[in-house]
Amino acid sequence: MIKIASWIIKHKKAVLIAFILATVLSTVAQFFVKVNYNMVDYLPDDAQSTQALDVMEREFTGAVPDTRVMVTDVSIQEALTYKEKLEAIDGVTDVMWLDDMVDLKTPLEVADKETVENYYKERNALFSISVRTGDEVRITDEIYELIGEDGAIAGEAANTASSQKMAGNESMYAGMLLVPLIILILVVSTTSWIEPLFFLTAIGVSVLINLGTNIFLGEVSFVTQSVAPILQLAVSLDYAVFLLHSFSDYRKETDDPEEAMKLAMKKSFPAITASAATTFFGFIALTFMKFQIGSDLGVNLVKGIVLSFISVMVFLPALTLILYKWMDKTKHKSFVPSFTGIGNKVLKLKIPSLIFVLVILVPAFLGQTNTSFIYGTGEQPENTRVGSDFKKVEEAFGETTPIVLLVPKGDMAKEEKLVEDIESLDYVTGVMAYVNQVGAEIPPEYLDKSITDEFYSESYSRIVINTNQGTEGDAPFSIVEKVEKAASDYYGDEALALGESVTLYDIKNTVNKDNIVVNVLTVVTIALVLLFSFRSISIPIVLLITIEAAVWINLSIPYFTNTSLVFVGYLIISTVQLAATVDYGILFTEAYTHYRKEMPAKAAMIRTLDEKTFSISISAAILSSVGFILWITSSNPIVGSIGLLMGRGALLAFIMVLLVLPALLLVCDRWIKKTTIKANFYEEK
Repeated sequence: MIKIASWIIKHKKAVLIAFILATVLSTVAQFFVKVNYNMVDYLPDDAQSTQALDVMEREFTGAVPDTRVMVTDVSIQEALTYKEKLEAIDGVTDVMWLDDMVDLKTPLEVADKETVENYYKERNALFSISVRTGDEVRITDEIYELIGEDGAIAGEAANTASSQKMAGNESMYAGMLLVPLIILILVVSTTSWIEPLFFLTAIGVSVLINLGTNIFLGEVSFVTQSVAPILQLAVSLDYAVFLLHSFSDYRKETDDPEEAMKLAMKKSFPAITASAATTFFGFIALTFMKFQIGSDLGVNLVKGIVLSFISVMVFLPALTLILYKWMDKTKHKSFVPSFTGIGNKVLKLKIPSLIFVLVILVPAFLGQTNTSFIYGTGEQPENTRVGSDFKKVEEAFGETTPIVLLVPKGDMAKEEKLVEDIESLDYVTGVMAYVNQVGAEIPPEYLDKSITDEFYSESYSRIVINTNQGTEGDAPFSIVEKVEKAASDYYGDEALALGESVTLYDIKNTVNKDNIVVNVLTVVTIALVLLFSFRSISIPIVLLITIEAAVWINLSIPYFTNTSLVFVGYLIISTVQLAATVDYGILFTEAYTHYRKEMPAKAAMIRTLDEKTFSISISAAILSSVGFILWITSSNPIVGSIGLLMGRGALLAFIMVLLVLPALLLVCDRWIKKTTIKANFYEEK
């Protein structure tokens, strides 16, 4: 390490220039990285809805109607005019309305009342449309211009357009709140006004390079774009703090700044490596998710941790040695209050802390396994246009979700029976198929191609099923199951279903399997890193119990407060919280085992608490602030959910490390001594 440090210090100007160039190039490159807002694209290739979508795009020109447009106070004729204008918008396809379901030449009074009221009710007209992927912002803007302030849009296109519009603004807003707050926290923890800027510059450079290198991936998910940069900053800021604190300590021992930096790099390297390794392997677990939003985020966070590590160990020493005189010129008195005495106070809570954990552990574990989940993006806030529009449409027409069935073409009688079976299902309000809209007795070849193309392709027949339920939950998922079973009874595996509720049903089945794989991998990989770091069997168990308890308590709160949790947030946080906050336990336990070689267990614990409480509280304050600011600033329910869970999780992990870990280490002291290689614990003679 000394040789590497010497080389970096000798070429510090070249290192600085290289990183500045890489940062500039990456800053430009990030503007060419595509952001994907379509969750369907992240389902595995073998998912049923993915296969169905491929067939649909290959066989038919129209897409699944995924968006509803409501126009208020219009006559039938005016509604038909709006339909024509919607069809004329570039990118809008398959505009479905009442005239596709009933013959408008006959009086509406003789038509099926439920069918009519799905599309036209109290002079409000509701159109089901498909919107071309990638153009949601422009298309929804044009629709709003057409329908005016009183009209409303609800569905996938509106949600996607809203997410795209808000993403940039919200990231900027989060940054404007976050950077000053982190600087304030770091100013309190250092003795130089400018030192926090060194921390932020080192990690900021790695964040920008990470964002720029995404150009080699082609695109990233909207979750990654919103969460990864801020998460990388929060998780890896500690590395810079470790290094510069060591540098400050060694400058008191030597007048040569370069020598002080060499020693600081050597001393902090094991701690930074251990911290980065646990986080690295925790995030690696996300890359094994079959639902590839987790994999996409995992790849970015793993890349981010590696880049942060390199930036802190290579760029930060070079930057510091070139500008260290500014640190000397901007010295201020320490704002850190004395934590002497906190160790004795915490140890008085040893027994209550252990009892509390033993009492809450099983309910917390069971609670977090029984939480009700949202598998999509969840409801948009009502204070946004898209949120208020959804409420308007729901109040006027109730909920409706279309499902499209693709079945092999050719057997009219079989198709007719299937349509009859589906029409009899609960919550199904209408079925559009050739056999019931045109008639099985009329051969398709006798009709105009524009009519038959709606229903038939070269190989498939398309059946559109309208339901009066939402996109996810017990009822929508039971409809998907019943429709798929009915189709399977007639066509076996050849029948394919697609639509938003089908996609979310597939996401649910995929992520439930991912949950087991990711959690087991996270725990096992972090346990192995801890095993090699501490050369102990018992210490990894004690640390994992402490942090996993915090994770379970965090994820069980929605169950006990009877609120639904966005599953992507749950899955990511169950990994991220463990990977990011186990560092607190590592820092604390390293100090304790060091002092335990010099003094009895209780004295070692008191000294560890007195010395390390402040530094752990700084790390927790930064990560918690990042989480809560993400929650406050994001209108996207997935990003907001990740933020809330991360903010709350960091606080819970801090409390567990401060109150429960000391108690566990003291209770298990003899066991730790026996199961740790070369423990060399102090023994009173």
